[in-house]
Amino acid sequence: MQHDKALPEGKSGLMGKPMDIKVTALIMAGKRSGVHDPLAQRAGVSQKCVVPVYGVPMIERVVKEVSGCPEVGAIHVVAHDTDEIKTLPTVASLMAEGRLHFREGKFNLVDSVFSGAEGATFPLLITTADNCLVTSEGYSEFIGKALAEEAGAAAALARKQDVQAADPEGQKKFYEFRDGGYSNCNTYWIGSEKALGAAEIMRQGGQFVKFPKRIAKAFGLLNLIRFYFGWGTKEKIFAQVSRRFGFKMVPIVMSRGEYAIDVDNERTFTVTELLLAKKEAAGG
Repeated sequence: MQHDKALPEGKSGLMGKPMDIKVTALIMAGKRSGVHDPLAQRAGVSQKCVVPVYGVPMIERVVKEVSGCPEVGAIHVVAHDTDEIKTLPTVASLMAEGRLHFREGKFNLVDSVFSGAEGATFPLLITTADNCLVTSEGYSEFIGKALAEEAGAAAALARKQDVQAADPEGQKKFYEFRDGGYSNCNTYWIGSEKALGAAEIMRQGGQFVKFPKRIAKAFGLLNLIRFYFGWGTKEKIFAQVSRRFGFKMVPIVMSRGEYAIDVDNERTFTVTELLLAKKEAAGG
């Protein structure tokens, strides 16, 4: 497939000024084939991504925050059913501007990422339609850190203590490294077409904590052993994985624990609404 060339990272343009890098954002908004999500069923909609959370459909929230990130240019929404999504105000406005485009959702997440990357300008920011707590500032933080690291691919992580501070009764399992526990924020970076192969990491959802065999499949048995027993820091583990893939993969530690909370079920739905209400009350 044809893609625009990746913009050079860490390089200077004319007169020594930094190049204005615009990232293409992929928002994954697919749904499981033949399954009516319980949250969608309760809300009376056909798919989870349009379920209102604190009065606003999930994907409307995510699109608004992504589009408000100054480093993001084009936005590709990867979805199976676009009819409900297209009617949302922010989505409709960005479509009219020619900034937001839809790409076809595929059978699995990895193929959906490849579909979303069609015609995209690299680098790519990949996030999910249920990441209702990640803000424009959060996406800017992630992009800035990925560019500073000159990452071929990257994954956003939140510190265990930060996640537990945001949601004390929530997540119990974390990625445990020598330098502490971390949680996945479902936000990823693909720096170039070569690095697009890193999308294989997300096949079957990428829930490595729950399904260790997926680590072995993606990274190799030795890295699984290192990962499982916490041998080394996260940077060391990612460096080992980088050698296997042939390009630099880095962990990006985010400043806020709530970025790791997405809307998966009734419990996380309730937690997300409470955190959004708290943020609004604080004037955020």
